[in-house]
Amino acid sequence: MTAQHTPDHDQPHDLVGIGIGPFNLSLAALAHGIPDTPRTAFFEQRPAFHWHPGMLIDGATLQVPFLADLVTLADPASPWSFLNYLRHRRRLFPFYFAERFHIHRAEYDAYCRWVADNLPGLHFGHQADAVRWNPERSLFEIDYTQTGADGEAEALGRVHTRNLVLGVGTAPHIPEPLKPLADAPATPVLHSADYLQHRERLLAADHITVIGSGQSGAEIFLDLLRHRPEGHEKIHWLTRTEAFTPMEYSKLGLEHFTPDYTRYFHSLPQTTRDQLLPRQWQLHKGIDTDTIAAIHDELYRRTLHDGWPDATLTPAVAVRTAGRVGSTQLELHLEHLAQGTRTRLTTSAVVLATGYRERPLDRLLTALEPHLHRDQAGRLSIDDRYRLHLDPAISHTGSAVYVQNAERHTHGVGAPDLGLAAWRSATILNTLTGTQPYPLPDRTAFTTFGLTHPAPAPDHHPLTPLAEPR
Repeated sequence: MTAQHTPDHDQPHDLVGIGIGPFNLSLAALAHGIPDTPRTAFFEQRPAFHWHPGMLIDGATLQVPFLADLVTLADPASPWSFLNYLRHRRRLFPFYFAERFHIHRAEYDAYCRWVADNLPGLHFGHQADAVRWNPERSLFEIDYTQTGADGEAEALGRVHTRNLVLGVGTAPHIPEPLKPLADAPATPVLHSADYLQHRERLLAADHITVIGSGQSGAEIFLDLLRHRPEGHEKIHWLTRTEAFTPMEYSKLGLEHFTPDYTRYFHSLPQTTRDQLLPRQWQLHKGIDTDTIAAIHDELYRRTLHDGWPDATLTPAVAVRTAGRVGSTQLELHLEHLAQGTRTRLTTSAVVLATGYRERPLDRLLTALEPHLHRDQAGRLSIDDRYRLHLDPAISHTGSAVYVQNAERHTHGVGAPDLGLAAWRSATILNTLTGTQPYPLPDRTAFTTFGLTHPAPAPDHHPLTPLAEPR
């Protein structure tokens, strides 16, 4: 059963987290391992932990090694490691002989749920409503609503904390031309995040269109292809990119997901960062080469009896508009970006593998807006320790607001990467405590990024240590 405890309203916390995805779960696990453990509480509006349940397709694997669990890259001896999870499940030897460096997504989800079910201080069914600064107490106030199994409000509450970390995650992105259809409940237009829940309905459709050429789009196309009858597949796979391109997975290419590169990226001018990010799409939006090979193998196998599969794969295509045709069909108005040609595609169902966007923090931070600093594009300004830049009225008290996976514009492509979760959590805890419960290496890449090198920020900083009374 998921760990549930009523937050203590009388004593202020050292750290309160909003959102319990892998990143705040990592932070909670590492905080639990610190001597004189900080007083923490983490709130999540969902009733239990689940990680992308709509994409736990049979056989689908993580794109990072199993060492990129919640804790190992900061604390290999942590009791919350993936290997310790296997030990508790009595599966160490089977895993050893399986020789799996990249584990199944379903196994990663099960591992995270094991941590969430056993780690204290996690409060599911608690929706954070508002955050304020209380200048009289020099503390943040968080108002929350406790909900029941049916999602209805059961109680209201408030906690106080010296520090706050926002890990509210990302939301599925629906392209503008398809929003009206996706919002209509009876229309078979859905995001890849909901794929498994609607898989049987999709397989029963006469014709299916998959839009998006990242890993999710490839996995969904392959899964649908494998379950459609030979010669009657009736699947279109469309993408805006110029090709169905493999993800950059060379060993030196992967060094873009190291702390060294993160420091380098953060040191660049914001205009340079904004120009750089779109050019790095292949680092995180391409397709695993094994998945590409499996798709080609499945298509080739279907040609063995003198026919071609009824599957169309077309890159460099944009959806201009979309609408309904009758009661059961959809019409997509397409444009080929290289040819400049246009056509219409009639389909029975659409799966949007169009990625995710960071959830906006504005609603939560409305009351803090006068204290926030923003860049010229109106985005939150974030320092190299993952803290929002706040007015001295707050920052001089030693309190801070940290963010997780909301800093791609300041920290680069590694922000949503699971491989940097433990390192970022350790950085936050080292900063928050003013000590080094998790010593971190100064160098993590063979590549030297830039001619001048941004120095690693010291793990010790001048904020008041937690052990010192206030």
